[in-house]
Amino acid sequence: MMQGLILAGGRGARLAADGVDTPKALVEVAGRPQVVHLIEMFVELGCASVICMVRDDLPTDWERFAPRIRQLPITVRSCRTPSSLHTLALGLALAPSGPVFCAMVDTVMPAADWRRLYGGVADHLAVGALAVLAVTPFVDDERPLYVTRNAAGLAVDISDHPAPPPLVTGGVYGLSPTARRVAAEAVRTLPRMRAFLRLLVRRGGPVATVEVPRIIDLDHKRDLDAAAAWLGAAQAVAP
Repeated sequence: MMQGLILAGGRGARLAADGVDTPKALVEVAGRPQVVHLIEMFVELGCASVICMVRDDLPTDWERFAPRIRQLPITVRSCRTPSSLHTLALGLALAPSGPVFCAMVDTVMPAADWRRLYGGVADHLAVGALAVLAVTPFVDDERPLYVTRNAAGLAVDISDHPAPPPLVTGGVYGLSPTARRVAAEAVRTLPRMRAFLRLLVRRGGPVATVEVPRIIDLDHKRDLDAAAAWLGAAQAVAP
């Protein structure tokens, strides 16, 4: 069974610099806090459990936006960590055994793309992938992390520099039990998530990819505006 993990331990400094005082996990997209969107999406996708790692100073009244939250198979844990890799390691230690479907809290996609991505991650892990990366050709980040793939769609390099055709990581990861153990070891010596992802590729275990047309990261006020317009349009045409 796939376990779910949401990483929401960041401060949202770039949003704050744009005048958005709301913590990143609680910024509203399509009228509700982003963390609520993700929790409900993970449950809908079929995650057996959902661990949500939130910053220790996050207000707790966000649960009023989702009365069903207390009835869902989720665990909310507070933390204060120096990086998303450290938050990942803490969350993985709490998650039940098995593969993990993990996302950064600022990752925005329409529901249809979440479903396709989840299915792809499950399929790749089922046939022995060490890990699975969501990738997208939509590049809109100040420090994008580029992924080079081979003909089979496996990641062969992760770099700060693009290689054609440009693809970047999208903030969503599928992790096998072996990858979970690698994360527990890596957090002792590696500083950031991108270093961990590079390590996974360089270990030689198959790191598969699932391509999604567009993923928005909620780093700036303009991203919030773009995400609200995009999801609103997607919902308007959904069956």
